[in-house]
Amino acid sequence: GKYTAALGAKEIVWTKAKSPAAILKAGDLVKLQIVSLDANGKTTSALLDQTPQVQGALITIQNSTGEIKAMVGGYDFEASEFNRATQALRQAGSTFKPFVYSAALENGMSPDSPVDDTPVSFTDALGRVWSPANYDGKFKGPITIREALTESRNVPTVKVASSIGIKNVVIMARRFGLTGPMEAYLPLAIGACEATPLEMTSAFTVFPMLGQQAKPYFIRRVEDYDRVKQEETVPKIRKVLEPEIAEQMLEMLQNVVQNGTATAARSLGRPIGGKTGTTNDFTDAWFVGFTPSLTTAVWVGFDTKKSLGDKEAGARVALPIWIQYMREVLKDKPVEKFATGEPSDQLTLGDGHEANPAPRRKLFVEDIPAAPPAKRP
Repeated sequence: GKYTAALGAKEIVWTKAKSPAAILKAGDLVKLQIVSLDANGKTTSALLDQTPQVQGALITIQNSTGEIKAMVGGYDFEASEFNRATQALRQAGSTFKPFVYSAALENGMSPDSPVDDTPVSFTDALGRVWSPANYDGKFKGPITIREALTESRNVPTVKVASSIGIKNVVIMARRFGLTGPMEAYLPLAIGACEATPLEMTSAFTVFPMLGQQAKPYFIRRVEDYDRVKQEETVPKIRKVLEPEIAEQMLEMLQNVVQNGTATAARSLGRPIGGKTGTTNDFTDAWFVGFTPSLTTAVWVGFDTKKSLGDKEAGARVALPIWIQYMREVLKDKPVEKFATGEPSDQLTLGDGHEANPAPRRKLFVEDIPAAPPAKRP
């Protein structure tokens, strides 16, 4: 072309290569992001760009109503119409742990109950031995289950699941709305199951809603050509957890942000709870987080089961996206506080981010089913 550009170390910093020569050679066709043009000197300032193979998904739900406020199904809709936010069953990793601890609290434990973070091995019915390990490869000895969740310790989580019975964990996950295949074996406790970002987002709304869950929906209202309302969605609320258990989990998940794996989210300066998630070989990176009004899940990974790279964990890959997105969402919005006590006040169906929230509407409240939902084929 008419212009030339020079690529130095700073123009390729995102590649982590030491120099352009390490990744490029003469004759390579590259994609550039033009920063500025010098028409007189026929030069341009440019950054090395890419069309990434890695994919991502994001979905936001209004806690009190279940209304889906935002959704991103992938990097480029023209390249792929597959909606990863609603259709992709991905391994949950450590984002599954809150369901384990919800079951533990329901079965008589408290956030301060002790559990040993020490080596352990389990033998299944076929004689196969499994020895779970922590992300850092270390053990901390006696800790509380609050600390185990805050620091996302795998071994204590598996021990808690073994203590209360893994079938109780399955039942709890079904109550939260996870419908994918789920085997009642101990690796499930650290996320050896699959869920969609939509399912995970809806599940986490239970905590700021103090045990209630609103069924997610996309369409708020249908109007005809004359703007006459033809249909309107009535939020359907069901009870998943007792308020006191949900409130304990709410405190524990806020502690993940204040003192655990998601401390970067403190930069928003607001009450936030959530959980990071990372899977074996770093194939899936998650962060599911919530404010009093909104819950958002971010997932990053390849469409095929492929590593994102060494140490590319949820806190490193998904959490920064969540923070950047929520910073824009919450800009100029008042700081909210999480509700405590009974969840009745949570049923006021306003946005929470609007100056004039909508008036109360009639709710359809349903109890949780006696049996878990059928598995997805």
